[in-house]
Amino acid sequence: MDIPLVVGVDGSDSSLEAVDWAVDEAERHGLQLRLVHGSLWERYEGTRPSLATDRPAERILAEHIAASAAERAQRRNPDVKVSSDVLAADPTTALLREGHEAFALVTGSRGRGMLGETLLGSVSLTVAARAVCPVIIVRGEDPARRDGLPVVLGVGERSVTSAAVRFAVAEAEVRNCPLHVVRAWRTPAHEAVEHLLPTGDAPAPTPEQRATDQMDAALRGVGPVRDGAVVRRITAEGPAHKVLADASAEASLLVIGAPRSHGHVGLQLGRVAHALLHHAACPVAVVPQRG
Repeated sequence: MDIPLVVGVDGSDSSLEAVDWAVDEAERHGLQLRLVHGSLWERYEGTRPSLATDRPAERILAEHIAASAAERAQRRNPDVKVSSDVLAADPTTALLREGHEAFALVTGSRGRGMLGETLLGSVSLTVAARAVCPVIIVRGEDPARRDGLPVVLGVGERSVTSAAVRFAVAEAEVRNCPLHVVRAWRTPAHEAVEHLLPTGDAPAPTPEQRATDQMDAALRGVGPVRDGAVVRRITAEGPAHKVLADASAEASLLVIGAPRSHGHVGLQLGRVAHALLHHAACPVAVVPQRG
């Protein structure tokens, strides 16, 4: 059975934007769309009289949220196969469990009651930091209307694993858009003078050259992209989170890797990824990487 694209829904405007984006993503990849709502309404059933015939309000609300999201998805694209479910778990637990058999998890950037454009809901943050599959946080202005803009892959000081690179390449290919591989670099204060001093050895590579070498290394071994694909390598001086946030302003999707250590149970999200999930101008895909 094909694994689905899974979307967490909670009735908020942000989650409905995520549904719209995920419908288009499912169509691009030929995937089924699964909408899930985590609810613990069962906890309240035991407090009601045993002879009551009416259903708990919490259950009605949970079912309405899931059904409304499914109806919205079908209206957006009737050709995408959509299913919905209410899961007896808190939203974070429900999504993390679904991630074990998902192409990717999709969430909005803010939950119900969240204020402010830059705030990230705790569910989205925790899922992005713990999931075993890629997680896409749908954020930014008109996230579902960025067709034609490049996919941006952020390459950091740690080597980006082939999983993140392959994900970015595949996303660029299904969108028929360029892939921009971006690496930020900075010159440490001690290097600014030392690398200019004459020595008998060949000059050490500059920070910018090291950044270029890291990009080349990240792209090696992934295999060729489609004929005619545009892959642009970009180096920029400055803090990584700012360089990538600036790049996201003209991107359809920003792809970043996130470390996953075996046996570690806490949040596993680097500082740059954390900042981008709060401030990027486009949807952000967090791809787990081991090592």
